[in-house]
Amino acid sequence: MELRQIADFRAEVAELAGLLAGLRAEDWRRETGFKRWSINDIIQHLHMSDMIAHTAATDATGFEVLAADIKARRASGVSWVAETRERLGGLEGPPLLAHWTEKAAALCDVLAGMDLSTRLPWFGPGMGVRMFVTARQMETWAHGQAIWDVMGRDRPPPSPRLRNIAEIGVRTFGWTFQNRGTEPPGPAPTVRLAIPFGEEWEWPGGPDEITGDALEFCQVVTQTRNIADTRLHVHGGVARHWMALAQCFAGNPETPPAPGTRRKAS
Repeated sequence: MELRQIADFRAEVAELAGLLAGLRAEDWRRETGFKRWSINDIIQHLHMSDMIAHTAATDATGFEVLAADIKARRASGVSWVAETRERLGGLEGPPLLAHWTEKAAALCDVLAGMDLSTRLPWFGPGMGVRMFVTARQMETWAHGQAIWDVMGRDRPPPSPRLRNIAEIGVRTFGWTFQNRGTEPPGPAPTVRLAIPFGEEWEWPGGPDEITGDALEFCQVVTQTRNIADTRLHVHGGVARHWMALAQCFAGNPETPPAPGTRRKAS
């Protein structure tokens, strides 16, 4: 039986692909609330990231060479968007969608055949197979939010696979501070999240607490919403500090969006 996290990633890709399949040609050029990236830019980014992940899973040395080249391009001032456009040769719209879904499926097939004890390299800390594929699902889910938003559409109700996003959000409490060159201000808070299909999810921790809707927590840790735009209850200084900076993805520290700047188009 396929690892649940791999099946969840496949489902995440399929859900977003279903939305993209209905776009008009002009929709692909729409500017989203994520750094003013177009829908094309976002799917190019996901496609490029999945291709890099495929290299990490099949050729560790090749990944290190590629990662060094990417780092050098960032240092020279070439943006990720510009580099991705160059590497993909202008691949856009429906052809891009087809290539992205094909490569994501190939990545899942490779990961499904790996020993679960395998550690895979990445731009942040290396990860085991479960966390590696969860990170791919998380990035797809997070970037997908900007597309649902700009299209003025409500994404489908949360499913049990959302727990993977919440899990990586909780587990990267320390990373949020480490990535900024500081120590966590205290023990990780207790997190209790409500879901529409069962008993609440809980991660025991210190005396500080974060409680509320699981979807909103996932939006905050992936920086698709500011904490002020949610109804999450945040109790304690450590919890407030974390939620003001939360970042569950690899890469350089990113500033969360300003209140009210990332929301569904009316």
